[in-house]
Amino acid sequence: MITVVGTGTGTGAPAGLQEVGKAALVVGGRRHLDAVDVPEGAERVVLGPLAPALDTVATYVAQERPVVVLASGDPGFFGIVRALAERFGPHRLDVRPGVSSVAVAFARAGLPWDDAVVVSAHGRDPRTAVNVCRAHPKVAVLTGPGAGPAELGAALRGERRVLIVASELGAAGESVERVTPEEAAGRDWGSTVSVVLCLDEERALGPVRTVAGLGARPAGWALPEAEFAHRDSMITKFEVRALALARLGPRPGDLVWDVGAGSGSVAVECARLGAAAVAVERDADGVERVRANAAAHGVGVRVVHGRAPEALDGLGDDPDAVFVGGGGRELPAVVGACARRARRTVVVAMAALDRVPAARAALTDAGLTCDGVLLQSSRLAPLPGDVTRLAATNPVFLLWGVRPPAHSEGVSE
Repeated sequence: MITVVGTGTGTGAPAGLQEVGKAALVVGGRRHLDAVDVPEGAERVVLGPLAPALDTVATYVAQERPVVVLASGDPGFFGIVRALAERFGPHRLDVRPGVSSVAVAFARAGLPWDDAVVVSAHGRDPRTAVNVCRAHPKVAVLTGPGAGPAELGAALRGERRVLIVASELGAAGESVERVTPEEAAGRDWGSTVSVVLCLDEERALGPVRTVAGLGARPAGWALPEAEFAHRDSMITKFEVRALALARLGPRPGDLVWDVGAGSGSVAVECARLGAAAVAVERDADGVERVRANAAAHGVGVRVVHGRAPEALDGLGDDPDAVFVGGGGRELPAVVGACARRARRTVVVAMAALDRVPAARAALTDAGLTCDGVLLQSSRLAPLPGDVTRLAATNPVFLLWGVRPPAHSEGVSE
C-alpha cells in the first residue's frame, strides 16, 4: 500500500503520521520531510518534478515495500492523490486526509463554503481563475508562482471584489488579511500564501444549497424576450440567441464580450452559464437596461459605456468569445477588432443583407474560419375564435468565425 498523509492546516499530528516509521520510502516536499522522523535506512525523495518521484514509488511498489507520501492539506483535493491513483490504481492507496486550506480559510472568514467555486491557479494559466472570480460571488483560488494575490489583484482592478489572503494557515505565523484588488496588486506577498478568497460581499451569503460548488445550471436558456427589459423590440430574438449561445460556448473560466449589447440579453445568458461577461453599449439608457437585466437574473455583468471599436481598447484581457450585435457603417471595423482579439470564436448577428460580405471578410482577414446561416422562424400566434396562425419574425443573418485549433490559445500582438 501507498499511505498518503495530508498534513492539514490544523494543530496536532496528522492522522497516519505514525506510518512514516514503518516506511521504506518517504516522499514529500522538503518542509514536510524536515518535519517528520524518517526511519534510518528509509529513502527520502523530495518532490520536485512528479514523474521521477512516481518512478521511484513504482520500484518500491513492485517490491511490495511500504511507501508514505506526505502532502499539504487534503491530498485528494487538487492534490497528489489523482496522480497516484492514475499510476497505481485507487486500490493501492490508503489516504489519510488533513483539513484543506480552503475549508480553514472560509472558517477564518466566518463564511459557509458549500456555494463556493474552487479554482486552482497553481501551475496553470491564471486567466481561468481570474475569469471565475469575475463571474462568481464566492471563489477560493489555490495560488502558485506567478498566480498569487498580486497577480489576481492586478487583473481584478476596478471589480467589486474583496480579497481575503490567507497565509501559513495553522502555523505560528498564520495571517488572514482583507484587501482590495488594488491593495493586493501593490504588495509582495512572498511564498507563504495558502489560499485567496475572492468575494462579492453583497452576494457572499447565497441561498441554502443542495448542490455544492458552481450554482445550479439554468433549466433553460435562450429565454423569451419578455424576460428582459428592452426598447422597441431591440433585442436579440430567442431563436437567434439560442444558436449564438451554441456557437459562443460560454463556460466557467471563459471571458465573453457582448458588443453592441442593447438589452444585454446575450451577456446575461452567458453569465447564467458561468462565464465572465462584459457588455459594451454606446447609449446611456442601454447601459442602465443591461445593469437592470443582469440584476434581475442574479448575475454579474461588467457594463462598459462606450462606442465600439474604440471602447474595446480599454477592456484589458482578450476574450474567449465575442458576440457582435447591431450594425451600421462601423460594423466591419468592430468585427475586425473583435476577431483579432478573440481566442476562440466571434459570432455576428445582422438584419441587413448588405452587411454580410464585409463582416465575413473581417472574420476571415483576422485568420478565422467562417460559416453562417440565415435564420427565419415563424411563431405560433393566437387568432380570434380559438385558432392559431404562424407569425413570421424578421430574418437574421448569423455568422461565426472560429480560430483554427493551432492558434486557439493565441491572442493578438
